[in-house]
Amino acid sequence: MRRVVVTGMAGITPLGGDWPQIRDAMELGQTGVRQMPDWDRLMDLNTRLAAPACWFAHENLYPRKKMRAMGRVAAMAVNTAETALFQAGLLDDPLLKSGRVGVAFGSSYGSTDPTRGFVHFMETGKSTDLSATSYIRMMSHTAAVNIAIFFGLAGRVIPTSSACTSGSQAIGYAYEAIGHGYADAMVAGGAEELCPTMVAVFDTLFATSCRNGEPNLTPRPYDRARDGLVIGEGAGTLVLEEREHALARGATIHAEIAGFGTNMDGVHITDPVSETMGAAMQLALNDAGIEAAEIAMVSGHGTATRQGDIAETLATQAILGADKPMHSLKSYFGHTLGACGALEAWLAIEMMRESRFVPTANLQDPDPACGVLDYIMGEARSIDAEFVMSNNFAFGGINTSLILARH
Repeated sequence: MRRVVVTGMAGITPLGGDWPQIRDAMELGQTGVRQMPDWDRLMDLNTRLAAPACWFAHENLYPRKKMRAMGRVAAMAVNTAETALFQAGLLDDPLLKSGRVGVAFGSSYGSTDPTRGFVHFMETGKSTDLSATSYIRMMSHTAAVNIAIFFGLAGRVIPTSSACTSGSQAIGYAYEAIGHGYADAMVAGGAEELCPTMVAVFDTLFATSCRNGEPNLTPRPYDRARDGLVIGEGAGTLVLEEREHALARGATIHAEIAGFGTNMDGVHITDPVSETMGAAMQLALNDAGIEAAEIAMVSGHGTATRQGDIAETLATQAILGADKPMHSLKSYFGHTLGACGALEAWLAIEMMRESRFVPTANLQDPDPACGVLDYIMGEARSIDAEFVMSNNFAFGGINTSLILARH
């Protein structure tokens, strides 16, 4: 396996798209969760909370000809890819069109708004709300192909649409593609746009937070008083590159992807299985060739659902040992679904570089049913971390674990 490093990073979150801005907001305990008054018309929706990236306007982001096949999710993906490629020094590099650069990118779904046109067609027989790009904007691999076309990438395309592990699987599969020599660089990440339909998925499972009058107090991952998740939106992109290739061109290296593990529970669509969660973490440790004791910090999935929190933390304790430092960034951004794995990897790298990790927002009283871990609460903590583990888990029993190394 060739070594794989990170040479570009970018993201869109409910708290902004610039790391210093996001860091300062999190240090102050600010979150992106807010009430959604427009949802009052949705009578059967219990929650009125979400974490939108309101500051990001996608409609006229690029010339119309380039935007025709992009919904909001694809626009966020392309925009973060552009910023990450610029940071990596590859935006106008001939390498992009050489066939040695590909894209691995995921989302739970494409843009949901074009779906209305197809529903209208099925109900009325009229295609007045459909266009030549309706399907392109709604298809699950719309982010991946729009990135590839926008930048002229001629390498392999790996579209990951695996719900909450879409972003982390994309990074892992991109890492493997470079490691095995199939590419010299990959654009990797995930994106998700906010839509009430995404919220309704969890609302029907009674998994959403209904603290509708207290958006600043929820979600509460790992907390005894949690009452469910909040859905957010955003995008995250990492530019991964073969280490010797990056060094040869004098690129700035932000971190290294040291290990990746992924598997499936094979048991239930929505109920997590702690044992296979732990097995994915062990696969990542084995891949990195390190011991559990070398992991200094865990970026947890932490959705603030009882079953998920308990299964995840018990698995983390079983594999990494008791009292391992851990936090969940979903407490700030909500659950960004297909974007969360990429956003959490990006921000874990930023925090690892500064040796300072923010607490889990709203976490005050850890649930005694959760694993015995060192939950970071109250204020940010200085941790000199050489290795950070970032974990994500998805519907279908899909588990991922990334190990990020300081470079």
